[in-house]
Amino acid sequence: MQRIEFITDTHFDDHVTDAEHPEAPDRIRVLRERLTGPAWRTRLRCAAPRPAARAEVLRVHSDNYLLRLEETCLSGREWFGHTDNKVCYETYVTAFLAAGAGLTGIDLLEKDGKALPFCAVRPPGHHAEPALALGFCFLNNVAVAARYWQERFGRRRIFIIDWDAHHGNGIQEIFEQDPEVLYVSIHEHPTFSFPGTGYAEDKGSGPGRGATLNIPLAPGAGRNEVMQAIDRLVEPAITAFAPEAIIVAAGFDGHVLDDMSGLVYPTELYEELGKRMTQWARRFCHGRLLTLLEGGYHLEALAAGVEAYLTGILQNSTIGDDSPCTSPTI
Repeated sequence: MQRIEFITDTHFDDHVTDAEHPEAPDRIRVLRERLTGPAWRTRLRCAAPRPAARAEVLRVHSDNYLLRLEETCLSGREWFGHTDNKVCYETYVTAFLAAGAGLTGIDLLEKDGKALPFCAVRPPGHHAEPALALGFCFLNNVAVAARYWQERFGRRRIFIIDWDAHHGNGIQEIFEQDPEVLYVSIHEHPTFSFPGTGYAEDKGSGPGRGATLNIPLAPGAGRNEVMQAIDRLVEPAITAFAPEAIIVAAGFDGHVLDDMSGLVYPTELYEELGKRMTQWARRFCHGRLLTLLEGGYHLEALAAGVEAYLTGILQNSTIGDDSPCTSPTI
């Protein structure tokens, strides 16, 4: 039976943004508080992430980019690349820890097929391009994990699904010519939403043509539009692709209470998505399902959405209680 591995660390609080910035340490604190409380104590286990090695990150980002990011953080400057990308002295190290959380989850999956890793990390990653920080993102955590799965364990065919309210331009750019990575993004239409990418006609390029599926939704879209897209577009795509592993870029900023988008997702949608992810993982890839947190800026909506998602992925699963989660570090 499968179980949740809650991968997080108090060091994610060390990436400090200003008081008005939406991507704040409280995002992870609220998840730690909620998921280490009595309701979840015996339903998941905690694990501390390891930092990604530089060589592991270089599979995705350029050496010059990493040098510039490190120099900016250590110099005491307050932003990197754009004023939205707030940094502090600890941001560089924290970003490597966030990138390493997915690798920790993969190691757990490959060692014990019963694991269901959920990585509660910050800074998020899906906007980060090989040489560009964007949208609060510095290292592309999902892409680093996908390349690690391919190179370390030979899981070549990776399915990435991203339901953050905003299109994951970084993930798309990194894999747009790779036929072995199918990237699906369900997001608010780029006409209305940052970063202005992710049109339906963008399907990848070169040998990766057809391995990108963008599903932009109009403002006001909710549960019905998402599940129709899952059934009519994503289900046939994943069936034809037959992945060896699944990575979820789990954003919760499409929630009706979150004002970072015009989407109106109810909390219950995330439970449905969790159920579908587990079904796909069992059907196609022996349960290999890795989830990494992306957006979600309304704290109560974020916590409720994550709880709903975890409830969904636990369908028909029994959680081991031999090592209950009490206080991640962890």
